[in-house]
Amino acid sequence: MNWRMIFMAAVAGLLAAGVDSAVAASELTIISFGRSEQKALIKAYYAPFRQATGIPVKSFSYDGETTELEEMAKTKNTIWDVIQVESGLLQRGCESGLFEKLDYARIGSKNDFIPGAVSDCGVGLFAWSMALTYDSERVKGKPGSWADFWDVARFPGQRGLRRTAKYTLEIALLADGVAPRDIYTVLATPEGVDRAFHKLDQIKDHVVWWEAAPQPAEFLRAGRMVMTSAYTLWIAREQKKNKNVKVSWDGSIYDVDSWAIPKGTPKIAEAYRFLAFASKPENQKALSEQLAYGPTSKKTLSLFNPEMASQLPSADANLRRALRVDVAFWLTHGGELEKRFDSWAPPICKQQAEDEEEYEEPAYCQDIHGKPQTRQPGSPISHERSDEVHSGHHEHEHGAHP
Repeated sequence: MNWRMIFMAAVAGLLAAGVDSAVAASELTIISFGRSEQKALIKAYYAPFRQATGIPVKSFSYDGETTELEEMAKTKNTIWDVIQVESGLLQRGCESGLFEKLDYARIGSKNDFIPGAVSDCGVGLFAWSMALTYDSERVKGKPGSWADFWDVARFPGQRGLRRTAKYTLEIALLADGVAPRDIYTVLATPEGVDRAFHKLDQIKDHVVWWEAAPQPAEFLRAGRMVMTSAYTLWIAREQKKNKNVKVSWDGSIYDVDSWAIPKGTPKIAEAYRFLAFASKPENQKALSEQLAYGPTSKKTLSLFNPEMASQLPSADANLRRALRVDVAFWLTHGGELEKRFDSWAPPICKQQAEDEEEYEEPAYCQDIHGKPQTRQPGSPISHERSDEVHSGHHEHEHGAHP
């Protein structure tokens, strides 16, 4: 039985039995992503919140799906009080009534938050970013834009891109000179989509495709590429070991994870107290000191020294040059664009897992060095094994947790 089955069984038991003990009544149940984030959240928020209010926090992790929330809504027995959500789930859940509409008079001024951190059902927990990252030892000069990323004559070598339409199509249009404010207007047209794919055609032979958040840093370290798109959280970790890894923030792409309150929680007053507490600048600072996410409170950045602040996605200078992900666009167009992208991009070579009874390697795929591998029907394909994680998530967009 895997962790999800165990957790679902526990939820079912609580729903059946109710949670009427004195201990449970005094606790706030908060759901978040993954082990590494959960540890940071305990230190930055949960433990200080208990100390400040006397309200203990019981925390669990989840995979970003809504199965449990839907079950609670159906049975009208909500046992989760606060939940971390990505922007897509926040919008879908808000529209379908899974989350409470927020009263910001109980949280704080909307003007204190960065763009994208305030919505009907969610208040920003942190900002994350994807940006151009390069190895300064292997790259002569300083690539400062996605246009430079495309300049293989000036900056020779393999470069990495995430093997999805989302983010990669935006990057292609940024490289082609489209202003950040116009990206989604252009991408919403057939001509704009063709323009993005035409731009990708120009460097297709120079691209190593990556799938999981840790891979760009690993591939740079191994010399498989000289520059790449990458989640800056993972690059911040790599920079502690490798000072040659640099980030260019021009044209970075950012989004916000949020706190939401599940509809029907009997502890809504306590949930609001937590949201207000977690929105305080000093508490957001405690989280960013552990994980290089950007605080959503504008006032938090002034609490850091300038060098530290400049390395966070929500720094003023970084946001001014950034593109905010349009969640509504991807909810509407994501399916068709991912389908086209998947048929355009080469598949990634992989090894057959032991539990895969039916497995067929594609006739053409790209190995971990970005080199094409081909085979005749019925013959095995030759490629070396990659031991890096190729998924890791549900995969939580920015892949913070292992």
